Amino acid sequence: MSNFEIKVVVKKVEGYCAAGYKPGTSFIVREFYVLENQTERICLHALGSMLTLLMPFLKGISARDLGIGLTDDVGYIRCPDPGAPYTCGGSVLFELKRIKIRDSESE
Repeated sequence: MSNFEIKVVVKKVEGYCAAGYKPGTSFIVREFYVLENQTERICLHALGSMLTLLMPFLKGISARDLGIGLTDDVGYIRCPDPGAPYTCGGSVLFELKRIKIRDSESE
């Protein structure tokens, strides 16, 4: 089991977000899952931009080493929609905050 979870928070929306994300929207990723008690939709375009980085970040590799942040536990990812004038959508900036959790197996 991972000793971390990641809180994914919408920091900024540029243009129109089809998923309806607004600053402050958030969801939690733990182990191999987005926690199921979430009320927010998870945009597949945004999730796709995070997937290759979520696992190493959960397993302890720092945001700094992954090249997504200036500190160990906070990184940033942008969804791939470029927005106007190229699409009718917009781009969302996500903050990935790694939070230490207790390992129930070691108790």
